[in-house]
Amino acid sequence: MAGESSPRDRRALIALSWVWVGAPLCYGLYELVLKAKQLFTG
Repeated sequence: MAGESSPRDRRALIALSWVWVGAPLCYGLYELVLKAKQLFTG
């Protein structure tokens, strides 16, 4: 059928999407922990 992708292509797209969202999320959480540590330890 036209316009359908194979499951392998779909998995690659899903993995890329997780990386696209997960990388900035992890960086933001890392920065949050650093700022919180500064806030509570002075």
